[in-house]
Amino acid sequence: HSLLNKRFIRFYDFLIAAIILFFLSPLMIFTLMICFLESRNPIFVQVRVGKNKKAFKLIKFRTMKSDTPSLASHLVNKRSLTKFGGILRSLKIDELPQLINVLNGEMSLVGPRPCLFNQFELIKLRENYNVFSVKPGITGLSQIKGIDMSNPLKLAKTDFKMISTIKQIHYFKYLFLTFYGKGIGDKIKNN
Repeated sequence: HSLLNKRFIRFYDFLIAAIILFFLSPLMIFTLMICFLESRNPIFVQVRVGKNKKAFKLIKFRTMKSDTPSLASHLVNKRSLTKFGGILRSLKIDELPQLINVLNGEMSLVGPRPCLFNQFELIKLRENYNVFSVKPGITGLSQIKGIDMSNPLKLAKTDFKMISTIKQIHYFKYLFLTFYGKGIGDKIKNN
């Protein structure tokens, strides 16, 4: 990234996140009410690895039961999902509160998905590929290609490819493809 590019990205991040939050606030309030009725604890806050490996608190709507261990999604049992959790995840509605992380400057709309501090293999690989030199994102090339955290090497390589070649055109392409329905969250174990 050039410094100019970073400034543009921050401007786009802030503007787009604010617009989405404004227009989708009724949906978010409705989701908050559903999650509250289901678990009495509708917001899920989890410490994740941010830019330069600095910790930040990622915000999501709760899709898993409160007693679910703090693990990467692909290691969590499907039975841990709440009744509406699967629906929220499939529609990506659970991700909407992360727009607050974007407004706070902790995340970008486009960037490598933030991992947990206990994902040691992924952290090591991302260090090798200098992935922590940028802010984590809600979506990116790995999500568009369907690569999740269950494949750490492929994920780190794809993250590196994205951050080393990204231009403004790619930023909008990844956002467009995500809004269009491409991209995945981390898969959950079926058993």
